[in-house]
Amino acid sequence: MRTPHALLATAVTAAALAAAAVTPAPAAGADAVPPPGTYYVQSVVTGLNAADASGTVEQHRPRGNEDRQQWTLRPDGAGHLLENTDSPGSCLGRAGDRARTVSCTAAEARWQITPLGADRYALADPGADRRLTVAPKPAGATHPAPLSVGSGAGALAAWYLTPADAPGGPVPPRGQRTLDQVTFLTAHNAYANGVDGGFAPPFVDLFPNQSRGIQQQLADGVRGFMLDVHQTPDGAILCHNSCTLVRRPVALWVDLQRIVDFLRARPDEFVTVFLEDYVDPGVLRAELDRVQGLSEVLYRPDRTGVRENGWPTTGELAADGHRLLIFTDHSREADRSAGLTRDTFGVMYQREWTVENHWSMGPGVGSSDWSCYSRWYDANTTIPLTRTEPGFRPLFVMNHFRDAAVASTAATDNAKLADRARRFCQPAARKKPTYLAVDRYDLGNPAAAVDALNTYTYP
Repeated sequence: MRTPHALLATAVTAAALAAAAVTPAPAAGADAVPPPGTYYVQSVVTGLNAADASGTVEQHRPRGNEDRQQWTLRPDGAGHLLENTDSPGSCLGRAGDRARTVSCTAAEARWQITPLGADRYALADPGADRRLTVAPKPAGATHPAPLSVGSGAGALAAWYLTPADAPGGPVPPRGQRTLDQVTFLTAHNAYANGVDGGFAPPFVDLFPNQSRGIQQQLADGVRGFMLDVHQTPDGAILCHNSCTLVRRPVALWVDLQRIVDFLRARPDEFVTVFLEDYVDPGVLRAELDRVQGLSEVLYRPDRTGVRENGWPTTGELAADGHRLLIFTDHSREADRSAGLTRDTFGVMYQREWTVENHWSMGPGVGSSDWSCYSRWYDANTTIPLTRTEPGFRPLFVMNHFRDAAVASTAATDNAKLADRARRFCQPAARKKPTYLAVDRYDLGNPAAAVDALNTYTYP
């Protein structure tokens, strides 16, 4: 289960914070104001959207065309209006130092939109030194929901105007697509399948997340594997929550060997493993040392200039033979305290290379929550889904599953995967999902969503 973990409540790296929070100064040739159309007004710092909350304008978790978050941008004299698509005649405006919805005919509805570069904008009160701003974050809390209008500057006053339905660009030929242009089918709790071995205590194991073993998952086109690894006297073992009372659990090295063997037989394929990681770094290193041929296929983005130059193409990865990427959700800071960081033996810290939405759409039955917001946004950590860095776009892990794996629910949810990805999560992250993670990938045809996303690139 991709549940939060105490280690997630740590500060992000200085580099990630700088990329997420520093707004570039306006420059010659900076971006023009976007053309008229329907947009989300999205905070650069939090990734949350401006929403009409009964007249108050607040930042809310992105929810697509729900929750009054879409605004129609149009010129108005020397300025621009942002009219709420759910309330014709009602525009994003100002009342004193607060953002409010006001009549589109009011002077307080007009904004001076100034490009800041890197597709970011300031929304200012024309003729005044006041801008639409996210309030500073109090100690021990997240940024307040109500938006302000004041003299704030920097990242808190920087906004993306994200198209509600950005037209996709042409996709390069296979082999010429960079890793962030490809979407991969991903199995949530891939080990919890009841075929390869036990994964949970009695009764809990009646609800597997998958119904086929790892080798069959590979044969079926699964290319991302989410694995929960726990430390026992036998090493790093795959179990859900705890290995206590689990019958015949599978060791991590066994499933990794299956994946490595597959890659050695299929030199054009690329696989990613995501570890929900509860083991000491020394134990994990010893486990990986048991996997024959791992070093031949292990991909090290930290050693190949990815952060400076962007992701390589799948053809380049195939030519180099480096086609297995392993992430951990563990904390670099905690590993430093232990004296051994996981990236020294090829396991990448996921928060440094990816963004990921919250892991659950709700309980196993009943209505679902399609809001798409960062898993790593809380009182201690701010990594918005929109995070980018100069020359580098993080891979986007899109979770699409519930608290519990109920087959009928998974079938229904998976059939709607493409719709949620395109209308909700893609604009929320301002990037196309790289990994579509689901329960019961054999139900509801989520592979069709993967195929659909692989027909275009996000701007």
